[in-house]
Amino acid sequence: MSPPPFHVLIPARLASTRLPDKPLADIGGQPMVVRVAQRAQQSPAQTCTVAADDARIVAACEGAGVRAILTRTDHPSGSDRLAEACDLLGLADGDIVVNVQGDEPLMDPNLVTAVATLLHQRPDCVMATAAHALEQADEFGNPNVVKVVLDRRQTALYFSRAPIPWWRDGMAADPSALPTTPQPLRHIGLYAYRVGFLRRFPTLEPAPLEQCESLEQLRVLWHGERIAVHVAAHAPGPGVDTPQDLARVRALWAAAQA
Repeated sequence: MSPPPFHVLIPARLASTRLPDKPLADIGGQPMVVRVAQRAQQSPAQTCTVAADDARIVAACEGAGVRAILTRTDHPSGSDRLAEACDLLGLADGDIVVNVQGDEPLMDPNLVTAVATLLHQRPDCVMATAAHALEQADEFGNPNVVKVVLDRRQTALYFSRAPIPWWRDGMAADPSALPTTPQPLRHIGLYAYRVGFLRRFPTLEPAPLEQCESLEQLRVLWHGERIAVHVAAHAPGPGVDTPQDLARVRALWAAAQA
């Protein structure tokens, strides 16, 4: 079956406390945000656009043949930036867009296609995202690794920084044990939206659970909307948050080109 029509949007914000000018960091002779776009362009997306908050990002993208638009600098979140981008691009409410983070230069294009296809197949959901099985106990307990639990149709029940689901009996006997049924899932920060909901999302009241866990997707569940989840066979390549992450991704990129 052919994938549905969809668009890729890549929000790119120049300021970063841990890695200044992160979107422009060099990876194999191109800015990181360009590498992200090039990976996304390997999917069957109709268009791929960087939504930037600084003219330097736009210029870097255009110099590499990547479409980019300049958005406002005062957006409180990436979702707000994407909503503005949808208006600037004239997208219809029924269109599907996939938000690929601007610091994921190793994102699998097949995963981009998978979340777009899943949302198309689930008219009961306003969003789709992805997850993969967790196999390391230290990641299960790490609050920087977001976990998700699903219902029988692979719709998100809850996202948390806490180790969920909690295996009461097994972990009482061995605190390092991992649940086996169901296996815990790590959330992957890749989202497909229907444009109409993406335009509505910034107007929704922030949720107490969202503020408690610092997870924006909990606002969606709090307001009674549904998120479909594609369970991938493996984790995507690492993203970039710190100089150490950048060095790792540069090495992986170089190895892949050798």
